Amino acid sequence: MTELGSCAPHRRDDDSTAPGTEHGGAPARSVGIVIIGRNEGQRLVDCLASVASAHAPTVYVDSGSTDGSVAAAQGGGTAIVRLDMSRPFTAARARNAGFRELIGIYPDLDFVQFVDGDCVLDPRWIGAAVDFLNSRPDVALVFGRRREMHPDASIFNAMCDEEWNAPVGQALECGGDTLIRGDAFKAVQGFSDTLIAGEEPDLCVRLRTNGWSIWRLDAEMTRHDANITRFSQWWRRSVRAGHAFAEVSRRHAGSEFGIWKPSLVRAVVWGGLPIVAVAAALLWHPVFVMLLGLLPLQVIRLGLRRPEGAKERWAHAFFSVLGKFPEFQGVARFYASLLRKGDRTIIEYK
Repeated sequence: MTELGSCAPHRRDDDSTAPGTEHGGAPARSVGIVIIGRNEGQRLVDCLASVASAHAPTVYVDSGSTDGSVAAAQGGGTAIVRLDMSRPFTAARARNAGFRELIGIYPDLDFVQFVDGDCVLDPRWIGAAVDFLNSRPDVALVFGRRREMHPDASIFNAMCDEEWNAPVGQALECGGDTLIRGDAFKAVQGFSDTLIAGEEPDLCVRLRTNGWSIWRLDAEMTRHDANITRFSQWWRRSVRAGHAFAEVSRRHAGSEFGIWKPSLVRAVVWGGLPIVAVAAALLWHPVFVMLLGLLPLQVIRLGLRRPEGAKERWAHAFFSVLGKFPEFQGVARFYASLLRKGDRTIIEYK
């Protein structure tokens, strides 16, 4: 983690827009926006257009894009931060850099909205989120409904859309799009720069440890373009999830506010089952191969738990079980990195 609010902010290029330029009117000085991205192309253009209606000071943090994203972000009052390429890129590092830049320009901001560059912000969201936080001083951050733009494009997009639909009310964790109190963010020193995934739930654990609450509002927030159309993309994303389960649960293992232990156990039990079954069959008795039969039974169990007639009912169940294998791979990758005592590299899926 880095000290937030005390480090000198990253400065933009000399030819970028001056600090404080307005988005079509006076900036909403109580709220600032941080967008992060890497090679998002048209998605970033759409994201920037969507936040303009908030008339809020905006910072875009670029993580080494080579597709012209920085040029697309220039103009319109958006400050631009280019991350130092000599250090590994992480979403956590990008968001922290954006926050530092934002409060360096507007030190009196009350709230910061984080948005991923492949998302489009709902124009009603910030108003609803700020109203809620103003009425609930015990809540540090809020998030709403993130939806996939193209859930029907692939089963993987559909699964993402379902994943985003967290229950309304008090929550244990959030995703990348969230509106947070600036003071609360600074008090816990922001995101952990070293986490390559799971930085948002890690932040939530530390906020809850400090007595804050996390809330999911019944309001539209963002539309996300996962664009996961290939099996290999889905596999890498699942590897990243397993890595996050292992690292974040280990980091907070001794805390009553710890998170993701059940997810870690499921990844290890189901993902490691074939290894155990085959090893036991070779070492002791062939009957242990029958343990593999638990996998299709789990698919059936999960499929039957879904609502009757639910779209792609069995595909969801199948990939939920299959996903435990790449998750297990991610868990193994994390613990292998601990043994090597080496740096962990970001796991990209698109």
